[in-house]
Amino acid sequence: IGDGAPAANYGYAKSGYSVYEEENERLTESLRTKVSAIKSLSIEIGTEVKNQNKMLSEMESDFESAGGLLGATMGRLKALSRGSQTKLLGYMMLFAFFVFFVLYWVIKLR
Repeated sequence: IGDGAPAANYGYAKSGYSVYEEENERLTESLRTKVSAIKSLSIEIGTEVKNQNKMLSEMESDFESAGGLLGATMGRLKALSRGSQTKLLGYMMLFAFFVFFVLYWVIKLR
């Protein structure tokens, strides 16, 4: 009798332990799956961040070159507008004289 009672209690405790162990292993596997999914997601996010940073640096260099080109163009326009006002006025005067000469000649021929 003394030998049978502890065996029964031990068997009961062992089956309860087994249930908890199986549940723990199931939860551990579920946690492992979730951690693996989070790890792969974080790796994908890291890759995407690297690609986006590369694109941003390329865009930055493109904008810098476009800004330099625009600055050079604006400088040329300023130089052209400063220096060519006298030339522009001279061309307009020559054009006006030409138009008046043509009108005078047309009126004189009639």
